[in-house]
Amino acid sequence: MSKLWGGRFTKKTDQLVEEYTASITFDKELAEEDIQGSLAHVTMLGKQGILPAADVETIKDGLHRVLQRIKRNDLEFAIADEDIHMNIEKTLIDDVGPVGGKLHTGRSRNDQVATDMHLYLRKRVVEFVDMLHKLQEALVTQAKANIDTILPGYTHLQRAQPILFAHHMMAYVSMFGRDIERLQDSYKRVNMLPLGAGALAGTTFPIDRHFVASQLKFDRVYENSLDAVSDRDFILEFLSHASIIMMHLSRLSEELILWSSTEFHFVELDDAFCTGSSIMPQKKNPDVPELVRGKTGRVYGNLVGLLTVLKSLPLAYNKDMQEDKEGMFDTVRTLQGALQLFAPMIATMKVNKDRMRQAVNQDFSNATDIADFLVGKGLPFRQAHEVIGKTVLYCIQQGKYLLDLTLDEFKQFSSLFDERIYAVLQPENVVNARNVFGGTATKQVGEAIVRAENELAGTAAWVAEYAERSR
Repeated sequence: MSKLWGGRFTKKTDQLVEEYTASITFDKELAEEDIQGSLAHVTMLGKQGILPAADVETIKDGLHRVLQRIKRNDLEFAIADEDIHMNIEKTLIDDVGPVGGKLHTGRSRNDQVATDMHLYLRKRVVEFVDMLHKLQEALVTQAKANIDTILPGYTHLQRAQPILFAHHMMAYVSMFGRDIERLQDSYKRVNMLPLGAGALAGTTFPIDRHFVASQLKFDRVYENSLDAVSDRDFILEFLSHASIIMMHLSRLSEELILWSSTEFHFVELDDAFCTGSSIMPQKKNPDVPELVRGKTGRVYGNLVGLLTVLKSLPLAYNKDMQEDKEGMFDTVRTLQGALQLFAPMIATMKVNKDRMRQAVNQDFSNATDIADFLVGKGLPFRQAHEVIGKTVLYCIQQGKYLLDLTLDEFKQFSSLFDERIYAVLQPENVVNARNVFGGTATKQVGEAIVRAENELAGTAAWVAEYAERSR
C-alpha cells in the first residue's frame, strides 16, 4: 500500500530516508495511548454527526481488535509506515476497509502525538509518586527501628556532631516528599488535552474538544492550537523532576556505598542487592547504588538534550520534535529501575548500631556542646570556640578523647568547667540537647515520624484517586 499521505508525491521515499526519519522503533511504546485517544476521537466524530454511527462502530470495533493484537504481540510494525500512528491506521484500514481512513478526520499527527504523550506521562507521574511513597515507607520503617541509634553526623565528610540514624533517614523522607509534591503539581500541566488543535490552526470540522477531554479524563483543554502542538514543557518538567529524584537517589547511594565499606561498616546491604568479584572471593560490591549513582548522569543528559532540541524551534511542529521521545522513554525506564530496587534495598538493610556508637565515642563530634556549656556560663562564644579548639588539640596530642580528660585537665583551659561537663558530653545528651523543631533530639524525630506517617497516608489516597483517573 502506498503512503497514507502520498497523494502529492510522484516518487517513492528513499529507503535510507525512511529508516532515518521513522520513529516506529521507539514510539511503538505509545500504542495503547494512541488507540485510547483514537477511540475518544472517533466517538466524538459520531456524537457531532461528522461520521455516521455505523462507521463509528466499525472503526471502534477495528481499533479494539488492533489493540488486542498489540497486547498479544501479534502485530509487526513496519518502518515504511513511519510511526505508531500510521502503523495503527494502516492496520485498521487493512482490517475494516476504506472506512478506517475516516478515523483521521478532524485531526493531525501533530495533535495526535502530543495527546499520546500526555496520556503516557500522566500514568507515569502517578506510578512514580507511588514508587516514591513506597521508598518513603521503607525509610520511615528504618527510622522507627533506629530511633535510639546514634551515629556521627558529617559536614565536608568530616565528623561534625552526633545525630540519630533515624534523623538521617528522615532527611531523605523529606527530600523524596518534595519530589512527590513536584510530581503532583505537574499533573495539572500533564493532564491537558491538545487533540483538536489539528496541524497548527484547528480544524474546519465542528468537533467538540471538551467532550474528548471528558472521555479521556483530561482536566483542561489547550486554549491555543499553536501552543497545543508545539508544547513540550510538560516533558521537560518531568525530565527535570526525574533529574532531581535521581540526584537524591544518587546522594543516598553514595552514603550507602561509603557506609557499607570496611572503613565505615555502618550498614550492610542484603546479598540480594550486591554482587561479587570474579577474582576476589571476599568482595561484596554495592552494585545497585553504584549503578543508580552512574545512571543519574544519563537522566541529566536527557533533560539537557531536549532543552537543546527545543531552544530555537519556531512554532509550531517541526520534525526535530521527534527527538522528544527516546530520552523520555529512557528516563522513565531508568527511574523505574532505580525506584523498584531502592525501596526493598532500604527495607532489608542491616544497621550496625554498635559500630556507629563506637565511632561516636572515638571522635570529637561532641566538642560544640562544650562551647555551648561555656557560653551558658557567660563566656562569649568566640572565646569558648578558642578554648575548645585548644582542648581538642591537647586531646589529639595526648591520644585522648574529650570524655577521657580529667576535670583538672579541663580546668587548665577554663576555670568555668565543672563536673557537669561529663553529662553534657554523653552522646545521648548531645543528641537530645537539639530539642528544636527539625532537630535531631529523640522527641523531635519521633514527632517527625508521626507527621511523615500522616503524609504517607495522604499520598496513598492521592495515588488511589489519580491512578483511577489516569486509566
